[in-house]
Amino acid sequence: MLTKLVHQKTCKKNKVITDLHTGEIACINCGAVLSERSVDSGPESVGMTSEDYQNNTRVGRKISLKMIDMGLSTIIESKDRDSTGRGLSSENRRMFYRLRMWDRNSRSANSVKSFQKAFTMLDGVSAKLGLPESVIEQTAYLFRKIAAKKILAGRSTAGILCAAVYITCRMTNTPRTLQDIANAGNVSKKSIQRTYRYLARELDLTPEIYHPTEFVTRIAKAVGISEKSERLAFRILDVSAKNRVSASKNPMAMAAAATYLASIKNGEKVSQLKISKVSGISAVTIRDRTKEILKKVGGEING
Repeated sequence: MLTKLVHQKTCKKNKVITDLHTGEIACINCGAVLSERSVDSGPESVGMTSEDYQNNTRVGRKISLKMIDMGLSTIIESKDRDSTGRGLSSENRRMFYRLRMWDRNSRSANSVKSFQKAFTMLDGVSAKLGLPESVIEQTAYLFRKIAAKKILAGRSTAGILCAAVYITCRMTNTPRTLQDIANAGNVSKKSIQRTYRYLARELDLTPEIYHPTEFVTRIAKAVGISEKSERLAFRILDVSAKNRVSASKNPMAMAAAATYLASIKNGEKVSQLKISKVSGISAVTIRDRTKEILKKVGGEING
């Protein structure tokens, strides 16, 4: 504001223009700059082609931990010419030759290769499990943290990544079972369990356990029971939790048993075998958990 007042006193014409390239507001009569580095608050101008995007966009691509270079890649052209097209001096040519060589060697490092394999697999696992972007970013951060502690050597990258996905799902309260992640990553469940315990010990992590109610809707939709039975299953699990029936029990097993019990009480014919296939819990385990619920809180549920 002070600059504008001074300019009005010194220049009588007061004709200003805006330079779209530099963001400066200047007077066309005397050349005085009234404002600089102004921010364009208009809509983003993005073309349909990659060339239009590079020419028109005000920002680059987003920074993401699941990218090997986190979206901050550097491209060194092979041509020994500057921006104006003139050839570089012999000293600059030797310098850029060394820079290209270092850049090429850095891309072939073992850590970069492990990141490339892990993050490619992370895309596939997240697509199969339907993981949100926040969970994917947190998993990539955890994998980088594991790599920084140098505990990847001699271990399967796929196993480490699947264990990291499971840890992140537990920490962000995203209900995905070990079997879900094992199927998505084509890694054995026992291998993920072993790696999970090792990482939790090395990184001093104590993820919260899942609550059985987080799996009820998933089972209910898969077997096709009514909403009334689904609400009853939630009530059964709440009563079981208050009476510590679900303590130290598999959350998915408790959810499967509660869903089966709710469907039986509402007269819906859903077999234990069908719930077993959907939940990945054996029919014997579902039967045992159902008996425990009926024995300890059967009176409260019927009331």
